[in-house]
Amino acid sequence: MGPADWARACVEAYVRRSPLPRPPGEAVYARRSACFVSLKSGGELRGCIGTLTPAEPDLGAEIARNARAAAFNDPRFTPVRPDELADLSVSVDVLSPSEPCEPFELDPRRYGVIVAHGVRRGVLLPDLPGVGSADVQIAIALQKAGIAPDADFGIERFTVVRYHEGEPARAAGDDDMPPATHA
Repeated sequence: MGPADWARACVEAYVRRSPLPRPPGEAVYARRSACFVSLKSGGELRGCIGTLTPAEPDLGAEIARNARAAAFNDPRFTPVRPDELADLSVSVDVLSPSEPCEPFELDPRRYGVIVAHGVRRGVLLPDLPGVGSADVQIAIALQKAGIAPDADFGIERFTVVRYHEGEPARAAGDDDMPPATHA
């Protein structure tokens, strides 16, 4: 079972108020990694919540946590209802640790971005439709965080491995998997 399929199973269990199934046994789920869970309905965003650093002891628990939050706690949307489940599509982005960078070191197709000013932070995942330049990527992240474009803000970048429903989990040692984060 791939990460997006696991996230869907979690969303369905939470929305239906059913017991959460056991996490998959593949090695990738035992790693400690941050992730985002995105829900779409009719191709439009329906919920997206994630972590920039791991909040749980392993990826299986991290996905379950963020699947619940995407379904119920995204402030942009009402909680997901049982009658919406059939129309949802689910994806999971497993994040690498972030690193400081300069704007010229960003490629919005390859890197996600984090902008920070004081306690405010804005995040934008990589490879999103309509985000064709680093300037656009930074501007959207600044707007999400409520940071003025002329503020003195820091920039970090990260990579992701994106999973869609029906895609299998990749082994923990695969080259395209972000490095694990250890406690």
